[in-house]
Parts: sequence; structure tokens; C-alpha cells
Amino acid sequence: MSVIILLILASLTVALVFLAGFVWAVRSGQYEDTLTPSLRVLAEDAKNKISDSNSTLKPK
Repeated sequence: MSVIILLILASLTVALVFLAGFVWAVRSGQYEDTLTPSLRVLAEDAKNKISDSNSTLKPK
């Protein structure tokens, strides 16, 4: 019976640690802008492809 109480206390401790980490992440602004990073990846790929195609057209 004491093992059950020990496991419940351990699981509550782990849950509280994860909750504190989540609250810290929200307060520090980790979830403010979720759209821009995904669009930035697409824009960088397009920019690299354009610069690569321009560099092949230049005469040597």
C-alpha cells in the first residue's frame, strides 16, 4: 500500500515540474508567433533557389 502512495507522489511531482515548465515557456513568449518560422523556411528556400539559378547564368 505504501508503494501506491509513493508512486502517486512521484507522478504528481513530475506533473508539477512539467506544468511549471509549460507556464515558464508561455510567459517567456515561446508561443507568441507560431506562423512566421514556418514561412521563413519557405522564403529562405525560394531565395536560395533564385540566387543559385542566377549564379549559373553569369558568364565566367
